[in-house]
Amino acid sequence: MCNLYSVVSNREAIRRIAKAMSDTLGNFPELPGIYPDYFAPIVRLTADGAREVVLARWGMPSLGDAPTEKPNRGTTNIRHPWFEDWKGYLGVEHRCLVPLTRFAEPCKLENGASGNAWFALSKDEPLTFFAGLYTKWTGTRRKDEGPMDHLVFAFFTTEPNDVVGAVHPKAMPVILASEEDRETWLKAPWSEARKLQRPMADGELEVVHRTALKYLPGVEGIPTGDPLRVSGGTPRPR
Repeated sequence: MCNLYSVVSNREAIRRIAKAMSDTLGNFPELPGIYPDYFAPIVRLTADGAREVVLARWGMPSLGDAPTEKPNRGTTNIRHPWFEDWKGYLGVEHRCLVPLTRFAEPCKLENGASGNAWFALSKDEPLTFFAGLYTKWTGTRRKDEGPMDHLVFAFFTTEPNDVVGAVHPKAMPVILASEEDRETWLKAPWSEARKLQRPMADGELEVVHRTALKYLPGVEGIPTGDPLRVSGGTPRPR
């Protein structure tokens, strides 16, 4: 399960590669460590078919989650889209691209300590995209926030290729590295888009870093909290 990734890129690159006409990112910093419930950029279609980049919270409650006042941070990774939890979210109106430059999977380091192996398309860590879903959701993410309106997302996983499987044999994220695949994901009917839930070919991806759990590549220690945390959202009428 991938529960940590990075977007060490800029808003202009995200818009250019995803062909997004607009964004609401504001002053957008590099994000070396995105954890569950953090804010992160996603690319979605607008009602008129254009593309925009917006911020959403990572973790998507399923359709099977009953309304409750208890905090619900949702599911970060979707492996079984045929479950009733997700079937209602599979249309193009809920699909998105999730930008990344690298993602982490747990590993053991040479000294036997727990750590993370970081994967990217190459040593240069170019920008690419996960295959994601998003939705609007009203509820409580954290006790200190209470019920609010949220935009939330998750991304798909599948069986790993040989590079990821050597470290983490259970799963890898679904990565849409080509423009053709990104177009299909955003626009095609589910009968076609579902075929993209597949691993990258063997030999693709590289392990670009191995770090202790308390470190992020290029960062001294774990950043203190979500750099994009905002009070955001509108309290639910009560």
